[in-house]
Amino acid sequence: MNNHFARNSARHLSVVRQSRRAIMPVLVGAMLFLQSAGTGELAAQIAVRGKMVYTMAGEPIADGVVLVIDGKISAVGPASQVPVPDGYQILTAEVVTPGLIDAHATAGLSGIYNQAHDQDQLDKSGAIQPELRALDAVNIREELVGYLRGFGITTFHTGNSTGELVSGQTMIAKTIGSTIEDAMLVETAAIIATLGPRAVRTSGSPGTRSKQMAMLRQELIKARDYSEKLAGKAAAESTGGAESAESAGKPDDKSPPSRDLRMEALARVLNGEVPLMITANKAQDIATALRLAEEFKFRLWLDGASESYLMVEEIKEAGVPVFLHPTMTRSVGEYENMSFETASKLVAAGITVTMQSGFEGYVPKTRVVLFEAAVAAANGLTFNQALATITSDAARVLGIADRVGTLEVGKDADLALYDGDPFEYTSHCIGVIINGQIVAQEAR
Repeated sequence: MNNHFARNSARHLSVVRQSRRAIMPVLVGAMLFLQSAGTGELAAQIAVRGKMVYTMAGEPIADGVVLVIDGKISAVGPASQVPVPDGYQILTAEVVTPGLIDAHATAGLSGIYNQAHDQDQLDKSGAIQPELRALDAVNIREELVGYLRGFGITTFHTGNSTGELVSGQTMIAKTIGSTIEDAMLVETAAIIATLGPRAVRTSGSPGTRSKQMAMLRQELIKARDYSEKLAGKAAAESTGGAESAESAGKPDDKSPPSRDLRMEALARVLNGEVPLMITANKAQDIATALRLAEEFKFRLWLDGASESYLMVEEIKEAGVPVFLHPTMTRSVGEYENMSFETASKLVAAGITVTMQSGFEGYVPKTRVVLFEAAVAAANGLTFNQALATITSDAARVLGIADRVGTLEVGKDADLALYDGDPFEYTSHCIGVIINGQIVAQEAR
């Protein structure tokens, strides 16, 4: 009985061992797939070949190869000089570009259904709310984010929308992740402000342009005082309390300020930590934004700027980048004088221009920057100039050029693959890679 049991046990163990050997490759493959689809901890080894590879760090490469390992680019060059190692997964395309960058979006806060339950981009309970964090509202799993990703958009600068005098904060993230923390590149990228008719309230303040500026200047002055008090407190603490209250600029006020989230946010603008991104379309509002930046010495990102072609010299002298309005915006109201040639006029003057999907309260609520760049390319920009507005130039303005925007060794392996000229209407995005992982292969 015991011998019979032993023989059966031995046979059973042999079968189990054989089964384990047979199933192990499947399990390892499944584990690799799941981790690549989730956290990306085990990165794939991928070779991307393109008939034309636009690195945006030099001349385009005909018959080029980009090698990817551990989520980073390990080699870029002509196929004759960059051999593909054994075991690499090979993807091919007519055109390969860096992953595209949407320089100003609300996707993740604004949802695909255009209904109240998925519209979190603008709180209208107050005219000035710089303390509202994009981090607390972005849904990285939102279907609209996936829709944009399918066109090759791998990074987006998103957050609270324009529409109030100061509506909140923005952040920069990749367009895929299990949580926003997984996707995040920059927690607070900018504070959003609006000048002009869009921020005028029908009841309450501000009701006019003059009131807008008075309120905004007053808040910045308060934030400067708050920052000076904190600096005085820090100086006193560093010397063991020896510093007098006069060091804070307030001889009669010896108590440090209570923590104020609104003042903290605006103080970061004044300290140069984050820019103030001001949406201003009319020439008079653009001039006001430039004047405000000069008065308070903060970094200005000019957003919208539909009449910026009338202010070329002033914008150039200020050294301010322009996040140009989507050309698909309806040309009414403050956009009535918009032009398809604005991008080419600004770039010709040496002004850095980036493209954005933007936001409006009517369908479609978001656009695709690939198409925005295509319109610019059809109206005065060269192919490379237009592509730069949604890759290298966008990365440089947003302060993330050390990771994305170009195809260079050591940078994040974010790539977009197309079956033709990406600016042609009949072309499709046929592959998207983010952090070295293939995240889309459906033609779009």
